[in-house]
Amino acid sequence: MIPVILSGGSGTRLWPLSRGQYPKQFLPLVSNHTMIQETLLRLNGVPELKAPIAVCNENHRFMMAEQLLEIGAKPAAIILEPMGKNTAPAVTMAALSAASEEDVILILPADHVIADLVAFHKAVEQAKILAEQGFMVTFGIVPNQPETGYGYIKRDAVQHGKAFGVAAFVEKPDAETANQYVSSGDYYWNSGMFAFKAGTFLSELEKFNPEMLSVCRQALNAAKVDLDFVRLDKELFGTCPADSIDYAVMEKTDKAVVIPLDAGWNDVGSWSALWDVTDKDANGNAISGDVLTVDSHNSFIHAQSKLVAVIGVNDLVVVETADAVMIAPRDRVQEVKQVVDQLKQSGRSEADLHRKASRPWGNYDLVDRGERHQTKRIIVKPGAKLSLQRHHHRAEHWVVVKGTALVTKGEETLLITENESTYIPLGVVHCLENPGVIPLEIVEVQSGSYLGEDDIVRFDDQYGRA
Repeated sequence: MIPVILSGGSGTRLWPLSRGQYPKQFLPLVSNHTMIQETLLRLNGVPELKAPIAVCNENHRFMMAEQLLEIGAKPAAIILEPMGKNTAPAVTMAALSAASEEDVILILPADHVIADLVAFHKAVEQAKILAEQGFMVTFGIVPNQPETGYGYIKRDAVQHGKAFGVAAFVEKPDAETANQYVSSGDYYWNSGMFAFKAGTFLSELEKFNPEMLSVCRQALNAAKVDLDFVRLDKELFGTCPADSIDYAVMEKTDKAVVIPLDAGWNDVGSWSALWDVTDKDANGNAISGDVLTVDSHNSFIHAQSKLVAVIGVNDLVVVETADAVMIAPRDRVQEVKQVVDQLKQSGRSEADLHRKASRPWGNYDLVDRGERHQTKRIIVKPGAKLSLQRHHHRAEHWVVVKGTALVTKGEETLLITENESTYIPLGVVHCLENPGVIPLEIVEVQSGSYLGEDDIVRFDDQYGRA
């Protein structure tokens, strides 16, 4: 069985921790591992697993590769989508990339929490058996309360082992309808997890959406393979119809079955949902970071960079990051999307970027910004190298704080070590490299008329960036 990790979400409902360029699946929200890492690690103990396939946004490729490497996962492929087209094209690319049409692929969104691994493993093993028989399996979460934020799956009376036939997929209901669904016992939450043979999925897709299958084949055939990355052809993939796997196939096929899953599932779709699955103190507070509480109860309080103190508050969500603070009643956290919309409309970087940004060579932290200057703390991993580049609007001063830097500056190459510095004039072609065995840390002071990240002309880049 091939695990397929879908990582296309933007995670705006967990702003300010989750951002467009660093969404929730890449964050360690419920343990020391990120959500993507948890998705793969919870499969430990499931027999006969092949190397996973990951599908993610092209902008997230290095984070995906690094996080898989951290847990020792060697992917069969990391498929890069130039733009989001919903889940059906992503699953199609994974099915087309399987070694054989007889391979069972296990579709797993990258941002779920599952508490009961024993129950989950049993359900996965049952799904594999049914998939090998030609069924298209979905996992229906046994609801513990009426929920208007999820789609539902209605089962029919026909059983296939532990699974039921699917009578219907239904949209997110209103509160009264959700109560009726849960009371009936015939409905499950739609988890977005599936299992089927690659060939079964592709043959059903050809029946119901042949255009999608054709475009996906063309985009994959024209893809460029770079290390583990499969770069889909942007122009071809852009013509692909956008649709969910539910609409494209599962609602139409007569092969769909649902396995009831009662395993402490949560899709961590909001701060209140994260409060639900996080350990709490004696006062019901879920606390992370440097936090002090006085007479406060049933709140979620996250401090990333500063001391946060709360006094006499109840049922609040307080999230502090290096560049933003968000405070909301726990029952109104869904409205955080309106904040993100306002940030995007006003062109503010906080919608997509953290103050600290990851790069394939390391990271940088924007520690100060003025009208014509800004200061960054830059960390370059051992052996890593920034692109050979030039800026049209800014000059840069580099001061080495730790390690050794190999600097290319025009025709000149020089080594600078701790407490030494160099100056890169505006317009000069330059490159920074860490030739050492410890991380290189430098302080960069930029000055000029424009300091945006898009003021980069790259001449050479070992990471394949344009």
